[in-house]
Amino acid sequence: MFRRKHASQFDSSDADQREAKINELKAALGPLSARNEKYCSVACLARYLEARNWNVAKSRKMLEESLKWRAAYRPEDIRWPEVSVEAETGKMYRAGFRDREGRTVLIMAPAKQNTSSHEGQIRFLVYTLENAVLSLPEGQEKMVWLIDFTGWTMANAVPIKTARETTSILQNHYPERLAVAFLFNPPKVFEAFWKIVKYFLDPKSIEKVKFVYLKDEESMKIMHKYIDPKVLPVEFGGKSNAVYNHEEYSELMTKDDIKMANIWTTEAKGDHVNHGISETLAPDVTSQHSLIAAKAS
Repeated sequence: MFRRKHASQFDSSDADQREAKINELKAALGPLSARNEKYCSVACLARYLEARNWNVAKSRKMLEESLKWRAAYRPEDIRWPEVSVEAETGKMYRAGFRDREGRTVLIMAPAKQNTSSHEGQIRFLVYTLENAVLSLPEGQEKMVWLIDFTGWTMANAVPIKTARETTSILQNHYPERLAVAFLFNPPKVFEAFWKIVKYFLDPKSIEKVKFVYLKDEESMKIMHKYIDPKVLPVEFGGKSNAVYNHEEYSELMTKDDIKMANIWTTEAKGDHVNHGISETLAPDVTSQHSLIAAKAS
């Protein structure tokens, strides 16, 4: 109550006020290591401020916790060979197309779960998030999730421990990274699982979740406002015959690992973590005759 009243005095649309808050947060953080300095770009500071309604003290606390987590977990140092087994079925990957605003699209298919390791699944999630962020074109900070529930049953539901840590990582260490998440054709039984997951989500995240059904034209229109049907795979009601190809995707991730390493070395120039691999879209899908590879617009 009091937080909202205080936050209302700040106009986030005012460029000067935003800049002042960003500078205040930067000063509050104090001296940073080279790696943390690279992470804490102006865009990064703005995202943490947005996540805490531009309250500098709360944003500083949140960001410092993220820096501690990154120092311990080293998400930028995870490499494809470590997590590739998690991707063999195509249960989560960076799509070979973008949404209408040029943002990265992550495709998930929970029914294709192929492992039971909590730590392995979490590290694969973090690896995919880091790769998705780095593939964003300059000026874009958010990604789109497309989650296919075809064939999903409660037997595919992740353990509560994994669901809780997943939401914690997403909300606490990747704030304001999600533009929208489309839950495609979730079965009736998913409602029970969703009630549990919602418990761990903040209201802003819940608002970004859209339920989409192939036979519901109005819900499909919502998805099409974000993603052109021409690039959507047929399983999502689109017109593309693309399918996931693990070998081709592995080749790209191996190359991206090299780019990731170059970006995060202290000698690397530039301090915006969104740069480095935005020139290439994931060749994660192949058509009936050839690989679909696209360039960022």
